[in-house]
Amino acid sequence: MKGLFSLKGRTALVTGGSRNIGKMIAQGFLEYGATVYIASRKAADCDKTAEELSKYGKCVSIPQDVSTVAGCQELAAKYLKHEKSLDILVNNAGAAWGAPFDEFPESGWDKTMNLNVKSLFFLTQALHGPLKKAASHERPAKVINIASIDGIRINPWETYAYQASKAAVIHLTRKLAERLIKDDICVSGIAPGAFASEMNRAARDHGDEVAKRIPARRIGRTEDMAGAAIFLASKAGDYVVGDTIAVDGGVAYSGFSHIPE
Repeated sequence: MKGLFSLKGRTALVTGGSRNIGKMIAQGFLEYGATVYIASRKAADCDKTAEELSKYGKCVSIPQDVSTVAGCQELAAKYLKHEKSLDILVNNAGAAWGAPFDEFPESGWDKTMNLNVKSLFFLTQALHGPLKKAASHERPAKVINIASIDGIRINPWETYAYQASKAAVIHLTRKLAERLIKDDICVSGIAPGAFASEMNRAARDHGDEVAKRIPARRIGRTEDMAGAAIFLASKAGDYVVGDTIAVDGGVAYSGFSHIPE
């Protein structure tokens, strides 16, 4: 059992890694021994976070917009300038859009679906070769998709595309797992609940109030997200294939709603 959660000697690429959940995961991976590459659309933010996280280990900034297939392919090419293989891919980059049903715009729908679902698939496709190169039967490579509990149960906000996209991520995770396990690549997912972030401003700005709606009576912390990701990325998670773990303090499966109406 010794070293069950170690990531020593492994490489990881985390999209949306400059802040929020991506940054939490990147820090956890670094502290457990991985070399971590973070990607983000905004170069200055990506560089700043990589510099900040470098106190925990080797963290490299690869600024890149992955909202298009070409962007996904460009990120893969940039990564391969640094490494020949990839042990862990975390598809975390995402977007949300809220608008009343009668006013919901096509642009908001397309932006959310393209980044949350389409790019996830095509980045995994672009990095299939490096993942296969790192993988073995005894030490599979890992793909971890970041979904949301909004893909498991309905929240009261009018975020139609976001909720649909995260349900799609959960099902796509199952399908990718079925295909990629043939190459010794384990695909799994994490469905976060309330964590303080730009996307979840209720948890960020009104954490105490949101906590009242959570069975665990608090919002998520860095170690909660990092812990789940480290488990899935390490040998400890080698037998988890296709599942998406809710990391939400009990909201998704308890009947509680963490977002006040």
